[in-house]
Amino acid sequence: MIKDDHGTALLDVRGVTKSFAGVHALRGVDLSVRAGEVHCILGQNGAGKSTLIKVLAGVHRPDDGEIAWNGETVEIPSPQAGIELGIATMYQELDVVDGLTIAENIFLGHELARGGFSRRSQAAARTRELLQRLGHASLSPHTEVGSLSAANKQIVSMARALSHDIKLIIMDEPSAVLDTEEVKNLFSVVRELTGQGIAVVYITHRLEEIRQIGDRITVLKDGRSTANGLAVADTPTSELIRLMTGRTVENVFPAAVPVPADAPTMLEVDGLALSGVFADVSFSVRAGEIVGLAGLVGSGRSEILETVYGARRSTSGTVRVAGEPLRRGSVTAAVAAGVGLTPEERKSQGLVLEEPIFVNVTLSSVARFAKAGFLDERAERAVSREQIEALELRPADPDRAAATLSGGNQQKILLARWLVHGTRVLLLDEPTRGVDVGARTEIYALIRRLAAAGNAVVIVSSEIDEVLGLADTVLVIAEGRVLTTLPASQIDEHGVLDLVMKGAAA
Repeated sequence: MIKDDHGTALLDVRGVTKSFAGVHALRGVDLSVRAGEVHCILGQNGAGKSTLIKVLAGVHRPDDGEIAWNGETVEIPSPQAGIELGIATMYQELDVVDGLTIAENIFLGHELARGGFSRRSQAAARTRELLQRLGHASLSPHTEVGSLSAANKQIVSMARALSHDIKLIIMDEPSAVLDTEEVKNLFSVVRELTGQGIAVVYITHRLEEIRQIGDRITVLKDGRSTANGLAVADTPTSELIRLMTGRTVENVFPAAVPVPADAPTMLEVDGLALSGVFADVSFSVRAGEIVGLAGLVGSGRSEILETVYGARRSTSGTVRVAGEPLRRGSVTAAVAAGVGLTPEERKSQGLVLEEPIFVNVTLSSVARFAKAGFLDERAERAVSREQIEALELRPADPDRAAATLSGGNQQKILLARWLVHGTRVLLLDEPTRGVDVGARTEIYALIRRLAAAGNAVVIVSSEIDEVLGLADTVLVIAEGRVLTTLPASQIDEHGVLDLVMKGAAA
């Protein structure tokens, strides 16, 4: 019988290993989870978090090591076995079915039936009980899941887990697509669950969330657990970063570089509007300057970038690049003028995942590599190798499929694409979403280097501290309106949120 320092652990993992085709994903991982706690798992992309989750969920069987449940050694040969044991997993890509109702989703695969007939009224009643338990009694069991927000889809996924006799829920990056208020609600639900004695294993890249919701932390690096069960209150952030990266990161955000007084204005946005979304947006960006748009999800930040880029046709206002006006609603005109956008959803909107790195890097500069109607792949690879080296992209293989890379390296591909194209204005929408803390530091340093090289940069991020840490100038936006424009040094996170809340209520 395995015990932790405070008695029998609900879940105890000791020395678990897992390899795929000779590549070690887990190299002796330890994890001890107590009933009723929030146990956070930290690690950079590639540290082994996803493999560990799938081992616990019964998707993968470990090659070696031991898993104990309530003190008894067990095997988890399948996801169904995991459910029967009392372990449910909520993956980052939620497994809800949009075309079914909430009740149908919750009981999918274990429908309530008698004599071959579905007992819909009983399913609806049980669904109401589960939703009430999660603090969401206002949701109707008969609502189609496709009409729900990302936050409410998570609630459905949690309710599905609770429809079984669950003792532990694993949550993989549950806050990745949520705004500030939705994250607060998520934390409230998590506390309700732990208050009922259910353990929560919480995987996140956001260190600030651990301070708000976590009890203990296990850190993974290169498939190993470098720490198991650290108390959140007793572990400084600098120590967590060291355990994850193997190095000390004194300053996450690089030091600002003063913009020369005579720097030319590269981007001018004047009175820009998109009917029903935002209105009267004006700002300018000089060469070497970073301008940040701060606000909540739904405030119109991403739509502003997309309109500047020409992906949306503005209803009024002008956009100028180096003094020359851009044609409305024309991505082609924007790209030709030197404007590049890295979209919020890089996998679905920015990358061709099944194609190699070199194809993705040269995608916006195809004409440059065309000869007599054929693409010069040797030249494409050569240029891509230059960017791979300059941006320290890993693995350094231009023929590697984009889908196999970490979030941080996928983001570097998008930046490399615009550097190859000779872009002068970079529009970065959520540049570190889904990127671990070590890779974030690299991305931040890269963005600062690009600005110092004379590029004009506009950044949108749901993490206000990220906007404030990178930007020289900040626009605070609420409900499609610019509330104020200030030097980043003159405002803090609380000031931004105060403005946003007042602006949204006005």
